[in-house]
Amino acid sequence: MNIQLSKKAQQVSPSITLAIDSKAKQMKADGINVISFGVGEPDFATPENIKNAAIEAIKKGFTTYTPASGLPQLKQAICNKLKAENNLDYKPENIVVSNGGKHSLYNIFQAICNPGDEVIIPVPYWVSYPDMVAMADATPVFVHCTEENEFKLNKEDLLNAITSKTKAIILNSPSNPTGAVYTKSELEEIARIAVERNIFIISDEIYEKLVYEGEEHISIASLNDKIKDLTIVVNGMSKGYAMTGWRIGYTASHAILAKGMGNIQSHATSNPNTIAQHASIEGLTGDQSSIEQMRVAFDERRKFMVQRINEIDGLSCIAPKGAFYVMMNIQKLLGTTIQGVTIHNSMDLSELLLDKANVAVVPGIAFGTDEFIRLSYATSLENIQEALNRIDDLLNK
Repeated sequence: MNIQLSKKAQQVSPSITLAIDSKAKQMKADGINVISFGVGEPDFATPENIKNAAIEAIKKGFTTYTPASGLPQLKQAICNKLKAENNLDYKPENIVVSNGGKHSLYNIFQAICNPGDEVIIPVPYWVSYPDMVAMADATPVFVHCTEENEFKLNKEDLLNAITSKTKAIILNSPSNPTGAVYTKSELEEIARIAVERNIFIISDEIYEKLVYEGEEHISIASLNDKIKDLTIVVNGMSKGYAMTGWRIGYTASHAILAKGMGNIQSHATSNPNTIAQHASIEGLTGDQSSIEQMRVAFDERRKFMVQRINEIDGLSCIAPKGAFYVMMNIQKLLGTTIQGVTIHNSMDLSELLLDKANVAVVPGIAFGTDEFIRLSYATSLENIQEALNRIDDLLNK
C-alpha cells in the first residue's frame, strides 16, 4: 500500500527531544531514579475549590454542549479578570475559550495567516510556534535574542526582520523557555513599530502569574487603543492555576478576529470541555491565595537553581524574571570531552546527562539555540539539589 501524507503534514517537525523523553521514561519504568528537569507544568495539585466546582458541575448536570467559543458566564469572568488585573476592557464578544492555550494559538494562526505571510518569532522560542505558523501556510522568521539582553527583542533586530510580508510578531512574556519579562518601555517600543507597520501582536501571557524580583507583568494590549486593536492576547488556566490537564485557554482580541477564530473552532472542535469551563469560572472568581503560595515556592527554587548552576564549573545562567525555567549556558563545554563523549551541541550534553547522571533536560536546539539547555524548576527543591549535584559530579569530579 502506498501511503502518502499531505505536504502540510510532512512539514510538521517531529519532536527533537522525543528520543531523550522516551529513553527517560523507559529508565524510570526500569526502576532507575531519573530526575526530570523537562517538566512544563506546575508540580502542584489543582486547588480544592476548583476541583469541587467541577464535581458540583457534574452533579448539576452541566455535561452538555456549550456555545462553541465558550460559556457566556466564563467569558464574562475572563472580561472581569482582564479589567481588574490587566487594565483591559473587553466584552464577551471579544473572547474565545479554547481547548488550552495551544489550541488558542492554533486558532490565531489559522485565522490571520495566508500563504506567503511571515510571522516573526524571537529565539529562543516555545517549541510549537514555528510548526503552528507553518501549518497555517505562513513562514516563520527567526530573530535571535542574546543572553546579554535577557533573551528579549531589541529594536534594531526587530526592524531588520520586518518585510512587506510580515503579518505578526509573537511576544511571549513571561517567556518559555527563558523566563524573560518585558518592561513597559520595551513593550512601548515594540507597540510603536507594530502600529506604524500595521502588524499583529500575538501576546502569549500564559505565565503572567509567575513573576519575581518585583517585576510586573504588563500586557502590551493595555498600552493604548491602537495596539490593543492589533493585539491578540493569549492566556489560560494551565500555569497559574495548576490546571494543565483541564485544557482551558482563551484569547481576547478585536471582535472581527474573535469571530473568525470562533468560526474556525466551531468546525474543528466545537466547545472546550464543559465541566472544565465551570471549574475555570471558580478559578477566576474564587479564592486566589493558592497562586501566591505556588509563586513563592517557585521563587525559592529559582533562586537556588540560579545560584547552584553558577557554582558549577563550565556552566552559567542569568536569573529568569518569570515562568519556571532557566536557560543554562553550556558554551564552555562545547568541544570538550566528558567521559569519552565529545560535546558538540546541546543534544550531546543532554544525552550524556541522562546516560551518566540520570538527569533529564531539554536541549536548547528544541528552542532554536544550541548553546543552552533548559531546566525546569517545576519540581521539588530536593530534586533540584540532587540533580544539580549529579551534574556537578559528572562534569567536574
